[in-house]
Amino acid sequence: MSLLKRLEERSSNSCELCGSTTNLDLYEVPPSSERVDEDTILICDTCSSQIEDADAIDVNHWRCLNDSMWSEVSAVKVVAWRMLNTLQSKGEGWAQDNLGMMYMEDATLEWAKKAIAKTVKLVHKDSNGSVLTAGDSVVLIKDLKVKGGGFTAKRGTAMRRISLNHENEKYIEGKIDGQQVVLITDYVKKL
Repeated sequence: MSLLKRLEERSSNSCELCGSTTNLDLYEVPPSSERVDEDTILICDTCSSQIEDADAIDVNHWRCLNDSMWSEVSAVKVVAWRMLNTLQSKGEGWAQDNLGMMYMEDATLEWAKKAIAKTVKLVHKDSNGSVLTAGDSVVLIKDLKVKGGGFTAKRGTAMRRISLNHENEKYIEGKIDGQQVVLITDYVKKL
């Protein structure tokens, strides 16, 4: 029996993520070395296109993860976990709640994390929700004690040519009074 036939049987001829029964195809969950049942899932073209292009994501389509994240198929759990992380990075609180409830064995979680850097793009936003990019200028919206600096950065102080932390969307770096500091984006506003 072919891989496609086995997956159609496993999934009852429906997308293993959203349940759609149209335009189904095999999706090899990266990183994968070969097409086998354990690292391949059957998904619709809507899910496939949105997995490949994070900018094309229709948030409401992915509400289906409320059910598919409980699948017994490890590859389905991996994709659900990755998509929930992508949705969380776009500010979807329900995705964060689902991640908190989701259970995965250690090996499956490691598999899910292997490609997460490619699927989740961190978005740094200021206190007003404006997207920050490297090189932007920001201003403090409250007085902040600078740990290790021995001074307090006053409200209204500008930080020019910021750099972004590539591991946490809440942190930015720049110079205040000639000293390199790390700030939390909740306390700044873009100029």
